[in-house]
Amino acid sequence: MKLPYAKVALVKVKILRLVRPNLSHAKVDTSLNFNMATFLLMCEETERSLRKQRVFRDRTMQLETLTDLDLISRYRLTREAIFCLVDKVRPLVERPTQRSYAMTVESQVLFTLRYLGKGGFLSEIGDLHGLDKSSVSRGFHSTVNAICTVLDNITFPWSHEQQTKVQQAFYRIGHFPKVLGAVDGTLIPIKRPSPNDEAAYICRKGYHAINVQAICDSSLRFTNVVAKWPGSTHDSLIWSSSQVGMRMEETAPDGWLLGDSGYACRPWMLTPLADPQTKPEQKFNAAHIRTRNTVERAFGVLKSRFRCLHKSTGCLWFNPQRCVAVIMATFKLHNFCIDNKVAPPLEEAVVDHVDEENNPEVRQCQDGCATRSKLITERFT
Repeated sequence: MKLPYAKVALVKVKILRLVRPNLSHAKVDTSLNFNMATFLLMCEETERSLRKQRVFRDRTMQLETLTDLDLISRYRLTREAIFCLVDKVRPLVERPTQRSYAMTVESQVLFTLRYLGKGGFLSEIGDLHGLDKSSVSRGFHSTVNAICTVLDNITFPWSHEQQTKVQQAFYRIGHFPKVLGAVDGTLIPIKRPSPNDEAAYICRKGYHAINVQAICDSSLRFTNVVAKWPGSTHDSLIWSSSQVGMRMEETAPDGWLLGDSGYACRPWMLTPLADPQTKPEQKFNAAHIRTRNTVERAFGVLKSRFRCLHKSTGCLWFNPQRCVAVIMATFKLHNFCIDNKVAPPLEEAVVDHVDEENNPEVRQCQDGCATRSKLITERFT
């Protein structure tokens, strides 16, 4: 903002009085003309000194200074795993630019992992990494989409060799034969969606959520994930509409999944007995619980590793479509951590309390009950 001429002249006079207090009024007027250039130079120097210096922070310094334990605590991956992830997403995240200080791929991966691991707000993540919220938002969502694209590590064991390996590993847990996986659903809290869709996203616990169905193996690795249904959707509906469910309906495999009472008992989906009476039935339920507990443990490790999924950090502050992408990225990163032998953080583990969703409309089919009764007679007597 420019000052009026009278104020500028007054400032000039005051400066001259301070510098040369013995000048008379006449000499002041003369000095004003002779010292105009000097005054302008002084103003320029003052403006430069008051101007805020632009600081460019080294946003990859964490990879050079932090130990692996510190990196796991803050970013959930070791240094080697972070560099591996950076190389994978670089073709999709890196952008050609003429700017001298564009965001690096390393920086985008780091603040994305920071949000996934800690939750919170993107503005806080930006403050930690020397970026504004808009830059973090753009980089975060592009990195999440890149992770979902480049990490193709969620596959169900369909081949005979894969199924045999999975069954043997499950049998060592609770001596339950022919288990191909443990299936269950978990609720991921999200922000309130648009009024037109709000009712569908209110889950049975009273908050807005996405109901995610997942299948895991004995190593807590997820082999199938369905993350697109609103929180009010019942587990049995998600299962019957999933690719794995429809394929098992068409061609029953040589084995079965273990689910809770929210699912229908079928030849490929065994559920526990509601009221076990005999000792074999009790042994069946005990083995079923020990073996199926792997999926609850897997959800607990997932939410302990990526706190943005847990309600203790609030919720995912995006629209449902972007929330689905974030959820899928965390599941794939969970498997990525298992592949790279990255230990969970040393913080307090999250216990995912999965209450069984009993629904009187779930039909207990005769063929499934017959398969369950036959198994109890042959293996648990």
